[in-house]
Amino acid sequence: MKTLRLLHRWAGGLIGLLLALLALTGTLLVHEDAYLRATVPHATDAQRQDTATLAATATRVFGAQDRPRSIVLASEDQGLNRLSYKAKERGAYTDQDGEIVLAWASKWARPELWLFDFHHYLFAGDVGKTIAGVSGLVGLGFVVTGLILWWPTRRMFHLRAWPRMMKRAAIVHHHRDLGVLVAPLLIIGLTTGAAMNLKWFSQALRAPFTAPAVMQEASALPKIKGGKLAKDLDWAKVIGAAQARYPGAEVRIITPPAKAGGLISIRLRQQAEWLPNGRTMAWFDPADGRMVATRDAQTLPLGSRITNADFPLHAAKIGGLPYRLVMTVSGLALTLLGTLAVVTFWGNPSGLPKRKKKAAAKSAKTTPLPAAGKTA
Repeated sequence: MKTLRLLHRWAGGLIGLLLALLALTGTLLVHEDAYLRATVPHATDAQRQDTATLAATATRVFGAQDRPRSIVLASEDQGLNRLSYKAKERGAYTDQDGEIVLAWASKWARPELWLFDFHHYLFAGDVGKTIAGVSGLVGLGFVVTGLILWWPTRRMFHLRAWPRMMKRAAIVHHHRDLGVLVAPLLIIGLTTGAAMNLKWFSQALRAPFTAPAVMQEASALPKIKGGKLAKDLDWAKVIGAAQARYPGAEVRIITPPAKAGGLISIRLRQQAEWLPNGRTMAWFDPADGRMVATRDAQTLPLGSRITNADFPLHAAKIGGLPYRLVMTVSGLALTLLGTLAVVTFWGNPSGLPKRKKKAAAKSAKTTPLPAAGKTA
């Protein structure tokens, strides 16, 4: 138990602040839609999913000389379309008629963009993504070891949002009790976060349900070559065909071919899907708008469907306001746990009470050195 406690303390002291920052940025991102509704024009507009509106928007957006590489359509939670361009940091919000209301050339121009970049990539691309994923696994280790360390002290449990006093003993007591209280939520957040960032971890979790090779094959792109994108493409025909193929599904993302021979892809979300943008797909030949392939997310292997639940669980994209508030509490709790772990550790790395530290120091000073020529 002593070794476990030492490992828990040192790991918390070294990585606690990173977990706290990841938790805080994640908590803010849970409320991204609310922030956009409060700060960006047309974000409060009601969602429009009729074929005529979607086709007119696609015609206008993709017919522009400066054509974006994709458009994420307005949702029930906020009424803006989002455009992404080949230059990765460049983007724009449009109203649902395709009129640009806000554009940016750098992620630093929009708080929701750089917050996401830090939370998911630590501003370091794929390397940062891996570090963030490993941090999630370490966080899971904290939860497990914390539960083990708490068990002998379970009869001293007290429900407090804040330590009784800002002294080490009180902070440690609060840290254990708060950690136990939010442990189920931390397990959800840390597991889904690590799974989204670490492919091998995600595959290991889903392997009992579906072999990784089967999941990879099920998500493979169709091996069909498309023609050249027609200048006068009938977007109403394309979008209408996707809606007819999946009645009642939301059209979420429209992506023209990125290179010669590519296909137009339309991503949809059926009512049973948790993922905000869905995983149901329809592909079209860009030359004539003919549907050439589809993929129903509800028929994917079980492991793939479980994987598709990671993001909505992690980012509170299901359950409405109640679940957003629950995950907000979880995120703020982890922020507090990580911050106070760092404060208490670096304030006293040895973990010894002050009186024992003084006694140890005094003993070291008064212990006589062995006489010359003799061994201790």
